[in-house]
Amino acid sequence: MSTPADLAGRGVLVTRPAGQAEPLCRLIESAGGRAIRFPTIAIEPTHDPEATALLGESWDLMYFVSPNAVEQALALVADAGWPRVERVAAVGRGTARALTAAGRAPDLVPNDRYESEALLEMPELSDMRGRRVLIVRGEGGRALFAQTMTERGAEVRFAEVYRRVRPSVDVAPLLARWREEVDFVMATSDEVLLNLAELLGQEGRARLLATPLVVIAERTAQTARDLGFQTIRVAERADDESIVRALIAFS
Repeated sequence: MSTPADLAGRGVLVTRPAGQAEPLCRLIESAGGRAIRFPTIAIEPTHDPEATALLGESWDLMYFVSPNAVEQALALVADAGWPRVERVAAVGRGTARALTAAGRAPDLVPNDRYESEALLEMPELSDMRGRRVLIVRGEGGRALFAQTMTERGAEVRFAEVYRRVRPSVDVAPLLARWREEVDFVMATSDEVLLNLAELLGQEGRARLLATPLVVIAERTAQTARDLGFQTIRVAERADDESIVRALIAFS
């Protein structure tokens, strides 16, 4: 049986924050699908004066963990070219595009997997003795990159420039039309997925877990298995095109 060339009218629940969902929604619609916008995370600035101060210092490496980190950091600095930073690193293409558009293309971006693990495999980061590293992230981000940099001899600080919050939404209209309209769900992080499960509650749990799910990392696939999802596919990469290809592959 051949793989369909498009989504053939199927509905995809897009769970990204509202300000970041449109490029993926357009791709889904271009592929013949229906994008159902249902953000499960909202982004808010932290207004942390320490983060602002750290962004103005000199660093050997500044690592941006997401497009959100770029957007929120840019609101706090006068020069988006980061003239006091020797190297800028981005976790993936979306983050790299945001940095480039702001005026400083990143020096380090993983070529394949868009996650901290892939960045840590790059030879430029193998010896960090005496280096100063700033990780620009949201509150309570993953610890892996910081731990590894410390083990390799770096001084590591965090500029936590945003926080992720779970929106308050009425899920009743979505649940009422779930079986007729929602054919697939996508989630780009553990938090996005867990928030979705919390928002839908016990009433929506069975419907959610029976719906095919696309994620962008194996760790999120494991979180989905722990929740009880029946059908999970990990996109080849974290970019929007790979997410749509993974959705099409379900058909």
